[in-house]
Amino acid sequence: MEDLLQVGVITTTHGIRGEVKVFPTTDDVNRFKKLKDVILDTGKEKLELKVESCKFFKQFVILKFKGYDNINDIEQYKRCPLLVTRENAVDLEEDEYFIADLIGLKILTETGIEIGRLNDVISTGANDVYEVKMSDGGTVLLPAIKDCIMDVDMEAGEMIVRIMKGLMD
Repeated sequence: MEDLLQVGVITTTHGIRGEVKVFPTTDDVNRFKKLKDVILDTGKEKLELKVESCKFFKQFVILKFKGYDNINDIEQYKRCPLLVTRENAVDLEEDEYFIADLIGLKILTETGIEIGRLNDVISTGANDVYEVKMSDGGTVLLPAIKDCIMDVDMEAGEMIVRIMKGLMD
């Protein structure tokens, strides 16, 4: 399991006073209102930052970090991910999982046959779609719906699925 979870990516600066425009990568964009601490992954190091202010603009979140009061202080962090610790992550409902925890799960049919591993989760709007890299090298897309996903066992690292008619033809 990942210790750090991505909540957004800095896309560009906003104004000249050190604010940044963030593309949220979380399902709950309102989580930024309560966000106090964030970790900036520069690729070389991880910087712990305090969020000073938060506002919203179109599909973006505008953040200001304490100690970064000038465009020159923050400009170098464009395209850097913003992460939170599990303690600062949003609470999950029953049968909800962090995508980072699902990636790599072993995918088994109802009859116990291993078909591959979960490679990616694609958000489509209606429901997520799980991309499974099959043992034979192929790929199958499974809708993340109750008719198809029978069980997720995070401790065992497995997902039990029902292959609906036509998905593997």
